[in-house]
Amino acid sequence: MTYTYTHRRSLTLALAFGSFALSATALGAQWEGTLGAGAIYAPDYLGSDDYEWTPFPAFEATYDDTLFVSMRNGIGWNVINRDGFKVAPFIGYTFGRDDTGDISNLEEVDGGATAGLRISYQGGSWRYSGSAETPFTGDIDGYRLAASATYVNRFSERTVITFGPELAYTSDKWTDALFSVSPNESARSGIAAYESDDGAFSVGANASLSYYLTPQWSVTGVLGVSKLTGDASDSPIVDDLGSDVQWRTGAFINYHF
Repeated sequence: MTYTYTHRRSLTLALAFGSFALSATALGAQWEGTLGAGAIYAPDYLGSDDYEWTPFPAFEATYDDTLFVSMRNGIGWNVINRDGFKVAPFIGYTFGRDDTGDISNLEEVDGGATAGLRISYQGGSWRYSGSAETPFTGDIDGYRLAASATYVNRFSERTVITFGPELAYTSDKWTDALFSVSPNESARSGIAAYESDDGAFSVGANASLSYYLTPQWSVTGVLGVSKLTGDASDSPIVDDLGSDVQWRTGAFINYHF
């Protein structure tokens, strides 16, 4: 399957699907997971200040808490899984960027498959995760590092809330692919040429509220915000055409198996 970038998808996968996987009822002895559908209201692309609703599917499943397949975490294997501590190599996907709206005169950036390693730990109500990944197909090069902490609390018998911070860093090549403006693109679009030559951080926070209608069915609302920094926020794609503050919200209905 071929994808092109809309940032509303890449940012909100982590937000939405992370909350979906909080609880699942076992099917047989070994498979468990979540199927869901809903919609997200988020920016058109990374750095945009134009928002729209986008329909979303969701899928996340694990086999014996070892093999995992999900839209958020990719396909991977927990090679270490002990006392709440997991280490998992994975194959994932990073979205590129469509040439639509304010950036219709810029080149499209194709997303691609990534290879990475994720380390996570669950202790009490807190869940911690850190990952590193690099693309091996598509137009994006370099690497991305990400870290998050999520507090999970069963507010009542049917209600689960989550919240926590997130931090991501993209290397100079990764940032360049999404935020630089070539002289040709500048001539077509009228915005200033720009060459990103350093990496960029984004910092933010996510929250979700899930209500279980039955043990198998739930509805979830999500809310998140992140801020671009460094060469990403200085790009005219963000500084002139968009915003370095990115909000997203959405709602989903989920079936847990």
